[in-house]
Amino acid sequence: MGSCRYKRDERGVVVRNKARLVAQGYTQEEGIDYDEVFAPVARIEAIRLFLAFASFMGFIVYQMDVKSAFLYGTIDEEVYVSQPPGFVDPDHPKKVYKVVKALYGLHQAPRAWYATLSTFLEKHGYKRGTIDKTLFIKRDKKDIMLVQVYVDDIIFGSTKKSWCDEFEALMKRRFQMSFMGELTFFLRLQVKQNKSGIFISQDKYVVEILKKFDLVNVKTSITPMETKVALTKDEEAVDVDVHLYRSMIGSLMYLTVSRTDIMYAVCVCYRFQVTPKTLHLNVVKRIFKYLKGKPNLGLWYPRESPFDLEAFSDSDYGGSNLDRKSTTGGCQFLGQRLISWECKN
Repeated sequence: MGSCRYKRDERGVVVRNKARLVAQGYTQEEGIDYDEVFAPVARIEAIRLFLAFASFMGFIVYQMDVKSAFLYGTIDEEVYVSQPPGFVDPDHPKKVYKVVKALYGLHQAPRAWYATLSTFLEKHGYKRGTIDKTLFIKRDKKDIMLVQVYVDDIIFGSTKKSWCDEFEALMKRRFQMSFMGELTFFLRLQVKQNKSGIFISQDKYVVEILKKFDLVNVKTSITPMETKVALTKDEEAVDVDVHLYRSMIGSLMYLTVSRTDIMYAVCVCYRFQVTPKTLHLNVVKRIFKYLKGKPNLGLWYPRESPFDLEAFSDSDYGGSNLDRKSTTGGCQFLGQRLISWECKN
């Protein structure tokens, strides 16, 4: 079958239409059509750590993505796909295609692509990270080159500009590249680089979710939630649309990638996803009202700051009204760069 979707830039403008042949992977049977399918994927913390290191070292981060990346991987299993509607061979309408390359949609496609890329990079002098398997490193006595892979999106940077140029040429010789340039937009993160440091934000995403839930014209709030109001199950209150509530929470959860200021409020509301009531929905809407008033906040990674690890942790003893459990919060810095945080019940 075929699929078509839009590729957008950081402003939400469609830069091109993407159409491709896709296999119906859900019809595959384990042990027959595929075996091991695990493929490493970069965690968002790894991306922040990468940018923090880049700001400390003072080098520019670039990005690229590979055209039809999965088609570079080869599969070991014997897999067949039917002819896509509209492209059936009139002379052989009942015949099927034997798949040799890792077609989009196949369970093993991401793993096959990762194997192809990692083998290629290691062959050309890059060492794979011992903990983060999606990070590839090249270094000599005084310079270092980092390459971070997120499926078919790649970000890279080096203290030696010529290494970046060499990497670009290397990738172009082996793969078809569809975009290259300074990193500005990655995984819905807006990245601004200058000599003073790197700023990470998601204000375009804030506008997007405000439109999605029809909250563009609401009044703003100065805080994400009230400090002295404890949320309870409130069994007698009116139920609200579960799917709407969960969709709003899911959108806010991704926003916590750069917005630590809403982390606690979102985590509290997350606990009421099973049977959300009007009270809980109103608290969620208040978070959106707060975001409307402060859409441009984000993470600043200054150039002039040490790179020492510093961590903080705190807990409210028995703070939850539901089960008397504690809520623990923590955050980790590299110098003045906040790279990870958590809020757990």
